[in-house]
Amino acid sequence: MNVIRQDVDALNGLLIVEIEPNDYAQKVKNQLEKYRKTAKIPGFRPGHTPLAIVEKRYGKAVLAEELNQLANDGINRFIRENKLEILGNPIPSEQHALEGSFDQPANFKFTFEIGMPSSFDYESVLKSGVEYHTVRVDDKLIDQQIEDLRRRYGKMMNAEEVGEKDLVVGTFVETNEAGEKVEGGIQHNTTLSLEFLTQQEGAKDLLGKKAGDSVRLDPTLVSKDAADKASLLGLTEDTLPENTENFNFEITEIKRMEMAELNAEFFEKLFQNGEVSDEKALKERVKKDLEGMFERDADRMLTRKVYEQLLKDVSIQFPQEFLKRWIKLSASSPISDADIDKEFDDYLKSLKWQLIQSKIFKDSNTQLVFEEVMAFTKGLIVSNYAQYGLPAPEDQELEASARELLSKKEQANNIYDQLAEVKLTQFFKTHASLKMKPLSYDDFVAEMRK
Repeated sequence: MNVIRQDVDALNGLLIVEIEPNDYAQKVKNQLEKYRKTAKIPGFRPGHTPLAIVEKRYGKAVLAEELNQLANDGINRFIRENKLEILGNPIPSEQHALEGSFDQPANFKFTFEIGMPSSFDYESVLKSGVEYHTVRVDDKLIDQQIEDLRRRYGKMMNAEEVGEKDLVVGTFVETNEAGEKVEGGIQHNTTLSLEFLTQQEGAKDLLGKKAGDSVRLDPTLVSKDAADKASLLGLTEDTLPENTENFNFEITEIKRMEMAELNAEFFEKLFQNGEVSDEKALKERVKKDLEGMFERDADRMLTRKVYEQLLKDVSIQFPQEFLKRWIKLSASSPISDADIDKEFDDYLKSLKWQLIQSKIFKDSNTQLVFEEVMAFTKGLIVSNYAQYGLPAPEDQELEASARELLSKKEQANNIYDQLAEVKLTQFFKTHASLKMKPLSYDDFVAEMRK
């Protein structure tokens, strides 16, 4: 058997497989002998059917099967040995029909089309520079984080008057324009968190009020959207009235979070082994934790920016007609040309990123070895426990949990993708020309949301 490569152009080529009788004759004969032993043909006992009859009935099908297997094996071996970087898989040529006769088998020639991407350069894009944003961790940010921690570990207490950060428990009651309760109208118990209201007008109407007070309050002023407003009134968006101005809010309770004191009990809840024992040490630890958290966020933002820049500036040409044919032939269910055209730009974008990422990994000799994947998976599990304030399990249990996660295809793929992104980020931080740009916390968050 012989495989010959012919380049049609820079992006398209042919693989021609030449198969001679010596390549397939014995294989076909052996397969027919197997058929002969098991074939049930009227007039003959199993295993006693003359080979000529078996060959007449099954010969062409067996020959086709063996030729197809030989052609595929030959192509795969040729691609592997010559280290061809092709897209998708070889597909039968439309312009070159099979050469050879199944009635009088001799030499056969199969022609397959292959598609290849153009060569490309990503290093110049990385060297052109990319912004790397960091957050200025100032005293205001540290104090805000400490306040949040104190509130999280504080106690919920009853308050006499509504304050700016209180939870107000009460009932929305539908009224007429005179402020009188509508019989059979909308009435629903709910809780309002003044700290998170986006409209100050609604908060002002409630500040200073006491339990038992009734306030004329449009639910629109204390909700972020239609779905939220419907929830406050115990409705769905479909049943939400167009006008919600005529509502009273009857206050039943006022809850206030009493912040935890900065004392030994508080420090012990947050940190182990006496790591933090006073306010000064707490500020230093909070600053360190914030810097670590923001560095992770900055790294994710960097990876996103580099991803967008590489897709925009790296030029790769694709054999588009070949790819469309390959997609159609390899689809698990019939797909129309219109459907392929509709999704083709997104497909090329995804393919382009796969090629760039693969080249980066190849050039940097980056590999995802199982031991490293296991260690990374264990780290994810430990982080998950820490998120809920729980100690990590013993190593034996941790290993079992990690193996269980990696045994599930979807979760394993997700973990591999996460580790691949970590390695890409490390590569970008060491190989890209970084333009350092410190930002305030608010500006950093705005940049993250872009």
